[in-house]
Amino acid sequence: MIESYLTNLFSLSGQVAAVTGATGVLGGAMARGLARAGAKVAILGRNAESCSAMAAELQAEGSQALAVTCDVLDPPAVQAACAQVVAAFGKVDILVNSAGGNQPGATAGPGQPFFDLPPEALQAVFDLNLLGTLYPCQAFGAQMARQKGGVILNITSMAAYRPLTRVVAYAAAKAAVSNFTAWLAVHLAREYSPEIRVNAIAPGFFLTAQNRFLLTDRQTGELSPRGQAIIAHTPMGRFGQPDDLVGTAIWLASPAARFVTGVVVPVDGGFNAFSGV
Repeated sequence: MIESYLTNLFSLSGQVAAVTGATGVLGGAMARGLARAGAKVAILGRNAESCSAMAAELQAEGSQALAVTCDVLDPPAVQAACAQVVAAFGKVDILVNSAGGNQPGATAGPGQPFFDLPPEALQAVFDLNLLGTLYPCQAFGAQMARQKGGVILNITSMAAYRPLTRVVAYAAAKAAVSNFTAWLAVHLAREYSPEIRVNAIAPGFFLTAQNRFLLTDRQTGELSPRGQAIIAHTPMGRFGQPDDLVGTAIWLASPAARFVTGVVVPVDGGFNAFSGV
């Protein structure tokens, strides 16, 4: 009886999920988690080969998966991707916006003062993280409005809580994503349906292709000074692992969170809670 209750509470069986950035480390972990919880999953990304490989991996596990090539900064392409998902699966219940990231040109540091950061690099990072979340919310959110139900899950960052050194555009954009999440939650619930929920996850520090050699030494694998500072400020004493996001993603997408909307959930090993003393 207990197992049946928990299964019903957290199951995504019969649900259709679209995951942007699903070929990345964190997006891929969440896509796998949603599939293993029973959802049919559309893998959205810019690289067709990578999307197909991820979809094939999920299919090999017995899940239904669809590869959809899409640039989240191209609104017509995002609209077409939504139409493709609906044509294949009949609906879309869950949108996970995990496309995002930083780039060296928008990062202040030795040899690259904040005052000299090129506008095009700052704009690119801001657009990817904010507009790359907003455009899919428009396309897939409109479908959810027609259905009178759905779940949107955005991915923000610890940088949205605490402006981290160096990552100026990334931090500002992720703070905007957190604000936008709350705004959209209210807007969709009041204007279209209270059965549409919008929340966000704020990951702490996870090793990814983008930050690995900022947090660890390329030659030795040892922690860099920045990596050491992060671990010292993380009560659980480690970086996050991609699967650490899965339980929170499933909870927020599932009936277990049916009265939760407009929140940002930190998954950070206690980083945000720790004052340093």
